This record gives sequence, C-alpha cells and structure tokens, in this order.
Amino acid sequence: MTVKIHIESCQTLRTNALIFCVAEIKMEVYALAYLNIHKFSVPTPFIDKQTPRQILNSSIYKVSLSKDLCRLIVMCSGELNENTESRESQMVRQGMHSLVLDTSIFWKRKSELHQLAQQASNIEDLTEVIRASLSVMCKQWSDAMHTFHEKFDYLSTLIIDHALDSTPQEEFLSLLGGARTSSAVHQFLVNSLGEVGVKRVSKVICGTAKELQRIVLDHLQPAAEIIGFRMGELRGLSRWRARYHGIGLDEMLINNATEKSGMILVQIERFMRVLSSVEQQFSNFFNWLLKCIKLLMQEPSDQLLPYNSELVVIFLKFLYDQDPVKQLLQVDHDIEVDLETMQRVKELVQFGGFSDCEYLQRTLAKEFQQMEDSFKEAFLMPFTTISRKMLCEDLLPLFPLPSSSSSASVSMAIPMSISYYEDASQAVSSHQTCQHSFVDYVCFQVPDEPFSDIANCIGVIRGFTHDLSSSKNGYTSMEAVLLHVPAGYECVDLSLYKDSQIVLLLNGASASSESSGDACMMIVQASELPFISISRFTDLNLWNLYQLKDSTVQLQMENEKVRNIPHSVIAPLAVSASRGVACVFAARKRALVYILEEDEEEVPDTE
Repeated sequence: MTVKIHIESCQTLRTNALIFCVAEIKMEVYALAYLNIHKFSVPTPFIDKQTPRQILNSSIYKVSLSKDLCRLIVMCSGELNENTESRESQMVRQGMHSLVLDTSIFWKRKSELHQLAQQASNIEDLTEVIRASLSVMCKQWSDAMHTFHEKFDYLSTLIIDHALDSTPQEEFLSLLGGARTSSAVHQFLVNSLGEVGVKRVSKVICGTAKELQRIVLDHLQPAAEIIGFRMGELRGLSRWRARYHGIGLDEMLINNATEKSGMILVQIERFMRVLSSVEQQFSNFFNWLLKCIKLLMQEPSDQLLPYNSELVVIFLKFLYDQDPVKQLLQVDHDIEVDLETMQRVKELVQFGGFSDCEYLQRTLAKEFQQMEDSFKEAFLMPFTTISRKMLCEDLLPLFPLPSSSSSASVSMAIPMSISYYEDASQAVSSHQTCQHSFVDYVCFQVPDEPFSDIANCIGVIRGFTHDLSSSKNGYTSMEAVLLHVPAGYECVDLSLYKDSQIVLLLNGASASSESSGDACMMIVQASELPFISISRFTDLNLWNLYQLKDSTVQLQMENEKVRNIPHSVIAPLAVSASRGVACVFAARKRALVYILEEDEEEVPDTE
C-alpha cells in the first residue's frame, strides 16, 4: 500500500529554525530536515547583479508548505542587510519579510523519503521499546537484590557480634560440609531469617527473574529482531545509490548500524542464559537453606525440593556477593573474555562474522548504547543532506516594524495567514518537475505606526511563489492589493478560507465594554479583488507596500458577506475549511462557533 507523504508540521522554535516532519499512516512522525533561518543567504536579484542578503535577529512567525510540497513560505521579522562592502548596501532594515524556500526535494524524492521515514520511524519507536524494557528490568532486578541483601547482610553483623573471624560464604560452606554450625549461622537461620523469610526472598528473586525473562521474550527480543529486519531493508536501499545516495542514505553508516543491530541480539541471548543460570543458582541455594533450617529445628524435611551441593558451592563462590545480571544491565562495566574465545571470534570474521570483535566485552546496556549511537549517526546523514538541499529562492520585504519595540513581540501581534489554492489556468506540463497548479495567497494586517497614511488596512499578496523561474528573466506574476477595513471597525484577526476567501474578524471601535460590542466576521472573495502587479525587485530603501498606496480598496459592509457578533471579540480566529465553521472568542471566556456556509438568518450562534 502506497502512502503519500506530506509535511506534518513546521514547528517554530526559539532558535528560529524549522523542523520538517513526515507523518506516517499510523500517526508516527519522523523528522526529515532542519533549517536555521539565521544561516540563510538570500540570493535575490538586484538591478543587474546577484546580491546575497541575510536576515539578522530574525523571528519566525508563520510558515506554510504548498500542496505540491515544492515551496515553503516563511513569514519572519528581522533586520535585512546585504553581504557587500558598499556603504549603501550595509543599511539595515527592521521589518517583516516573506521568504520562499525551495522544498522540491520532498516532491522529487517523495517515494524514497517515504520509505526512509517509514523504516527510520519504526526503528526509533522500537528503540524506545528496548530502552523502556532495559529500564524496567534494571529497576525490578535492583529491587529484588535489595530485598536479598536486606535479609542476608544481617549475617555479617551477627558474625561480628559473635567475634568470629570469617565471612558469610565461609560459614555457609562449613555448614554445607557438615561441620559444627556456628552460633551466628544458627541464630541467623532459625531466629532471623526462618523458613518464612527464605520462602519470601526466594519468591521475590525467582519471581523477578521470571518477570525479566517475560519482558525479554515479549518486548525486548521481538523489538531487537524487527530492528534487525528493518536495518536489513535499509541496507538494501542504501546500495541503490542512484536513488538513495541523493537523500543521504550512506551505505557504510547503514552497514555499521546493521551490524550493531545484530550484536544486540547476541547480547540478549547471552543475557537470557546468564539470567536463567542465576535463577537456577538462587533457587538451588534457597532449597538448601530450607533443608538446613528444617534440620536445625529438628523438623521433617522429606517434602522439600532436592538441591545440588556443587551448585551451592558455585553460588557461594561466585554469586553470593556478585551480581552478573546487574552487570549486564550497566553501561560502565567491562566483561572479561578469555583469549581463546576472543581468538575464535576473530576467526569468525572471515566467515561473515561481526567485524567488531570486542562486542563480547560489552554489556547488554553498553551494546544498546552503541547501537543507538550508530542509528543516530546513520540517520543524521539524510537529515543533513535534505536540509542542505532546501535553499531560499526569494525574499519579499513587506513592511517596516516600529524600531522602539521588540520586533518579535510586534510581529506576534500582527494577524497573518498563508494558504494555497488550485489555479485552473496552470496546467501540469511534466511529471518530472514540481506541479505549479497552486497559487499562494499571503494575507496580513498592515501596522498603523509606520503607515499612518494607509492605517487600518489589510494587505493581500498573490503569486509570490508562482513562476519564480520566469521572474528571474524579468517577468513577474506576483500581485497585491490593499483592503481598507470599514469605518468604525478594526481588525482583530484574519484567516484565509477555502475557495480563495478571506475571513476577517472585526471589532467595533466604539465598544463600551467587553460584554457588549459590535463585532462581526466578514468574508471577502480574494480572487475577485482588483489586484495590481508589483515588482519583486525593490530598492533597498523601498518597502513593497509603498507600491500599493494609491490603489487601496475600500471594503463595504453591504457588499460583503457579514456575520454580526453581539460581543467584543479577541484573537485568535480559528477557521476550518473542511467543516465550514469558525470559532471566535468573546468576553468572559466564551467560545462562539459560527457556520460560515449558511445565511445569518437561518443558523443561530452556538456557544
């Protein structure tokens, strides 16, 4: 089944960067690219030469990706300057700018990116399963061993109190060998620990071991096996250099990550063997202790489970005060491997074994850490490659911002909206290039302070991303118009709606209180407005809105579709094109929902 990829979100970050994500069919999100607007060089044509520009102290406000995935419009505030040595070009202009970025790699490589995102997002999710499993296993085993030491550490105290020069292991070995039971061991087994205590500790240790085995079999091992399978698929794709090298899928890095995913399976198998052995050793030790307690209390022990004396000796020598399970779950522990085993591992390399021969010296947790690092390194290459291929194509200075206030705070208060609509006049000429069947609309409120002569106006720009290749040859299809808000009203917020419509949220300028007011929603058909062509290439000291001062359109209440609101309203305005409704916020934290498709007389408001 083929799933069409799309950009799920372009998040505005405090670092003024954009993260591009691909949304999968199961709502899984995988980040594909990262762009820092501070590092953009904007190569806009100026007169007869190419003049690179940069936006300093920028703050991203709004972004919108075209429906064909080929263009991204970014509305941002900042200081525009030019990287030249002339004094005039070093002039800095603080204001609102519109950038258009070339994101055509999303359209040209959508099949490859979809496959990469599908595999990588699944691997990331499964990696989190392994991480969570290891964390739970470490916590449960640590709690179980705490219970064991909490009971058995008291024997060391009794040995000291009885002035004995021995260790708990030596005392237990003497008891196992049939020697006379010391007073410390007798007191510990009969009075302190007892039969109930042994059974309780045995239940905790053995129960936890079985729970860890269940976690491995149900979660950790299946996740690791699927990761290995996914990495094998990516390994095959990385060898198709003609298609996947262009998006940064590096064969060497993928091979290394694939090998690491195989090593984690070996580590899991070793962990299961160690865990099973430790559980058996503990169970045998507790069976022996129960036998000893019964004998010391002179009670019958025929119904008790049998034990193996040799395993008791091994437990006391190697497990009583050591914890191999905990060691395998730690990152900072190194495992000693004999030279003969290491030599055999090196010989296996000639038969297709792992090239990294030191994996047996690492713990399960350390191997997982290295596997995760290899994944990050392998997936960082496509992330970096795709990010570098998205370049800024054009810049449009819109309007200056007041120099007395912070540009970020001022821009956040300016209503803006960006959308794309199908352009029936444009036909798709080739399937090998981006489809130019969409026309963009950028709508924003003009701030009053720098533009006192065109105050209370709405700016609408159409075709900013349209025919950029033609614009380089002197032709431009970019158009704009200024809309003057009806007298007595001021714009609170705005939003582009379907079918090239603009929804304006207006407040009456003479509202006496928050609860009473004369607000309204006005729907303007943008495609029918008298747009005029404007030049893309402006002088450094000329903002594009100055070209529209003499062509302002006065909006009339009687000529547009208006929905009256008997309350004062505040931003934001939420509009749903698919549902045909708008939500506005009024006084006293009330949310009003309006159906935009119906007449005002037919449908009441819903609070």
